[in-house]
Amino acid sequence: MFVQALALLASIDGASAGSPPANFTIAHADYRFGYNTAAAQTGPGTGTMSVDIGPAMPDGGVMVSATDTWWNSVRSRATNSCEVYPNGNVTCLDRPYDLSPMQLVLFPMLGRQYFSRLGRSGDGSWTQSYRVSHGDLYLYDYRFAMRGTGAAAGTNSIFSIDVSGTSDQVGGRYRGGDLKQHIEYDAEVGLPAIVEDQRAHLPQTSIYNNDYVELRLIGASPAQ
Repeated sequence: MFVQALALLASIDGASAGSPPANFTIAHADYRFGYNTAAAQTGPGTGTMSVDIGPAMPDGGVMVSATDTWWNSVRSRATNSCEVYPNGNVTCLDRPYDLSPMQLVLFPMLGRQYFSRLGRSGDGSWTQSYRVSHGDLYLYDYRFAMRGTGAAAGTNSIFSIDVSGTSDQVGGRYRGGDLKQHIEYDAEVGLPAIVEDQRAHLPQTSIYNNDYVELRLIGASPAQ
């Protein structure tokens, strides 16, 4: 249940939120993030991301808007809005379409069918492919091998998923990189509760060639 999901998060970092009614659609979510560090309430590289999720459109996609607020920053970053399709395809047509690393990780997972092949007990293996387009020069294909490993300890609706895959620039000269993720997905709420994402960018241009993003759900609101 949603309460169980947030109880799990609360045991980690003190997060809390209300319980929405059954058969709801999430319209807003808040995440705590860490960029190249663990997600935390304070500290360099940390902050919060506010996410608005629109209703389904005729083509099956949803409009997603997100704003990052970094710890100790005077003002929030610019809001990015993109359409997210059921399989995880992301298309950003309006400036600014320079997605932050945290938004790049989360947006595809908000596709309505992204986790649809996860078994009812949290098991199963499948391939997830999607394309992210944000600006004329930023078009990447992602291919992930997804493996559900069952329910997280102490829950019956939060499922652990291990992910490995690659990203490739479409029409470009360079491969995007190798990626690994661990996801704790709340099947009842329909949102990833915890995401750990590690990316090795290729070709390697410096010793600082790896990015790490951690996301933790701290609140969600259903559509009215």
